[in-house]
Amino acid sequence: MARQLLKVQNFNVSLDGVAAGEDQTLERPFGHAIDPQKMFAWCGATASWPTRTEEGGSRGLDDYLVRDFSHNIGAEIMGRNKFGPQRGPWQDLEWQGWWGDEPPFHTPVFVLTHHPRPSFTLSDTTFHFVDADPVTALEMAKEAAEGKDVRLGGGVTTVREFLDADLIDTLHIAVSPVKAGSGLRLWESPEELTDRYHLDVVPSPSGVTHHLFWRK
Repeated sequence: MARQLLKVQNFNVSLDGVAAGEDQTLERPFGHAIDPQKMFAWCGATASWPTRTEEGGSRGLDDYLVRDFSHNIGAEIMGRNKFGPQRGPWQDLEWQGWWGDEPPFHTPVFVLTHHPRPSFTLSDTTFHFVDADPVTALEMAKEAAEGKDVRLGGGVTTVREFLDADLIDTLHIAVSPVKAGSGLRLWESPEELTDRYHLDVVPSPSGVTHHLFWRK
């Protein structure tokens, strides 16, 4: 059986490497510095964007990468801040994520938190809340993935933790043509990762530049 991979896919940063602003709120899930309509315009314009309500949309590389998001993925790992804006002990167990009754994951999801809560299921996605280090969390996700790959969904702090633990096999980072100025930064320069990864940089007509990393 092929080795299970840990993959970062369609992870968006600004030109200055920022993936999320500070002061995340319910109304501003990406914080003060990020305009999601500008940051994610490239994927929302594709023909395969899951929430598209109109016919049409772009094809080509952007669309291929949007379609590839779920290919052979059997589980997802995410940080608590990607799941929601609450901090500390859970005050509201009614909160079940940003995504409504039909989350886009369609797999088990492991939410990293120092404050576990009971698992719950929405549609075909079950959320598990685990207080675990990256190695342990990845072992849990791989078991749940049943031979398929695991996607590391973010946010940026979680991606950095798994990079520091040298657990990520491939990364697709989409750099949007906007500047954030401040916030949570994935890198100062993508070349920071080229000691461990090969890198292809592919510009798209949409204005986004795709950075594709795979282990040396």
